[in-house]
Amino acid sequence: MLVSSRARAAFNLSQESPALRDRYGRNMWGQSALLCRRLVEQGVRFVTLNTDAYALAWDSHKALERDYRQMMPLYDQFLTALVDDLVDRGLYESVLLVVAGEFGRTARINGNAGRDHWGPVGIALMGGAGTPGGCIVGSTNDRGDTPLTSPVSPGDLWATVYHKLGIDPHRMLRDELGRPIPLLSQGEPVRELIA
Repeated sequence: MLVSSRARAAFNLSQESPALRDRYGRNMWGQSALLCRRLVEQGVRFVTLNTDAYALAWDSHKALERDYRQMMPLYDQFLTALVDDLVDRGLYESVLLVVAGEFGRTARINGNAGRDHWGPVGIALMGGAGTPGGCIVGSTNDRGDTPLTSPVSPGDLWATVYHKLGIDPHRMLRDELGRPIPLLSQGEPVRELIA
């Protein structure tokens, strides 16, 4: 894939109009998101954009307000541009877009003006590939620290991703000795997200 002329061409962002490059944002995240779209157009089947590479500031155990004031406008700009661009090019329904982190953050600000790791509650965004728009699954208590309705586990999220990719999330794989190993140890596709 990487040695093909089509893939090499995808990495040449100068082929895009200056206006579109500005729309995504002239920063690492924006131009990386544009590259993601270009790779999808060239047939790449799986693309990851790691936004931790910007400054590792998502892990804001201190000075959260400062970090988020810097990052959130950039994130909003590139993600909005990516979705709009995929829709405009007729690619949105053939792409599964997943925006997720590895865990949630505490609902309370800590003593260093930051937020710490919190496993019980997190957030993920999913779009494209027939995912119903505007669908919200689950809720928390008024403090945002405890699931109340329709909790979705990480296994449920990945079972949904596998289902949308046409992979049976209950599939058994075999190790080198022939022993069965489940693709996922737990999780069911989230029915609200399956069109």
